[in-house]
Amino acid sequence: MFPANDPAPAPAVVADGLWKRFGQTIAVAGACLRVPAGSFFGLVGPNGAGKTTALSMMTGLLRPDAGTVQINGADVWRDPVAVKSVIGVLPEGLRLFDRLSGPELLRYLGRLRRLDRSVTEQRSEELLAVLDLAVAGRTLIIDYSTGMRKKIALAAALLHNPRVLFLDEPFEGVDPVAAQTIRGVLDAYTSAGSTVIFSSHVLELVESLCDRLAVMMHGQVLATGTIDDIRAGRSLQEAFLDLVGAQQDNGTGKLTWLGSSPG
Repeated sequence: MFPANDPAPAPAVVADGLWKRFGQTIAVAGACLRVPAGSFFGLVGPNGAGKTTALSMMTGLLRPDAGTVQINGADVWRDPVAVKSVIGVLPEGLRLFDRLSGPELLRYLGRLRRLDRSVTEQRSEELLAVLDLAVAGRTLIIDYSTGMRKKIALAAALLHNPRVLFLDEPFEGVDPVAAQTIRGVLDAYTSAGSTVIFSSHVLELVESLCDRLAVMMHGQVLATGTIDDIRAGRSLQEAFLDLVGAQQDNGTGKLTWLGSSPG
């Protein structure tokens, strides 16, 4: 079942035996995860490890071939309305309504979520201010920078005050100033007892943000636990490379010609 004896608080997310195949390719192969409530949980692995597919199944964006996912005790596929009311999602490659401004997008999402108009306005103003988007005013999202698009997408995911937030590569393409702002918002969110699950292949970022993580490879969860559990006295980089079976000598020694003078 689960890949490690891992005593932890009551789980916010439990994924058990997830499988997903695309043609002849197995993207996720029996993955199991238990994410404690209130944790900042990282999902790491090389490109193609199955992180995005696993997150898509956990959030109801992709139906698994086998396995179950429960969020706050509700089954993602048997009780989708209950689950979607308590989760926020920032998927990779998120498409936004580019011809709306940031405030217009949040007002629209507030109506979809059936939030009271005054609640939507208050939360929108606060999110836009904290995320440094208020100055954009009526600027259309199509004219936003990459960092601004990430921040408005985060605001959209947080507007209804979810209990669990799923983020797929939320810092990719984001400048250091925008990244620091996003980190501050996420720290405040988890400090209030909510849960963040985010995927990344940047180990330094995971180590600085997360209190727990899981390592994926070939669609399987190789290890899960606290950062110290995974490191086991090594650096996180060394532990990760050992777990995924990466060789220190990757053949670069053969490139003796690289960088030398032509001749």
